[in-house]
Amino acid sequence: MIDETKEQGPVGEQLGAEVSEDLGDVETITDADSNPESETETLRRELDETRDQLMRVAAEFDNFKKRMEREKSKLLKYAGENILRELLTTLDNLDRAVEQGRVVADDDTNKFESMLQGLELTQKGLVSTLERFGVAPVGAVGLLFNPDEHDALTMEANDEIPANHVLREFAPGYRFKDRVLRHAQVVVSSGPKKEP
Repeated sequence: MIDETKEQGPVGEQLGAEVSEDLGDVETITDADSNPESETETLRRELDETRDQLMRVAAEFDNFKKRMEREKSKLLKYAGENILRELLTTLDNLDRAVEQGRVVADDDTNKFESMLQGLELTQKGLVSTLERFGVAPVGAVGLLFNPDEHDALTMEANDEIPANHVLREFAPGYRFKDRVLRHAQVVVSSGPKKEP
């Protein structure tokens, strides 16, 4: 037999070297694959652990979401609790004013005056409570009519108040923080009276 690698020269040597490298890779693969069950088991175990961790994180997130929904629902349900607690004081003061009005007095004028004083104190307390919660009256009289804050009930001619300005207020308007809570009900000036 003729040695082909010697006849082919450097090309044959290069080919022989590549074949040797490929055989070495095969041996390495065979060594790595010599225990395929243990590597598969390791990967399967890691996959199970990862899946378990993922399931735990998903369950924790679901519990967190449910807890936040319960807390949000509770906050919405009892959102007005503080203002209502403050309004109970106003109710107590109104009860005292009514009682004061029922007290038998020698003079009806004294009875009326004491009841009026009680009502004025109650009104001041209520205004103070509303202000603590961000409710404030909206000014109207003498100002330019603003449909975002005022409801015009009617128009009247007036020599002193310019046209399209608020002449009188039937019911005050209120603002809650940066929103209009209730429009003021007003009479708007139509300008000076026209002479016939």
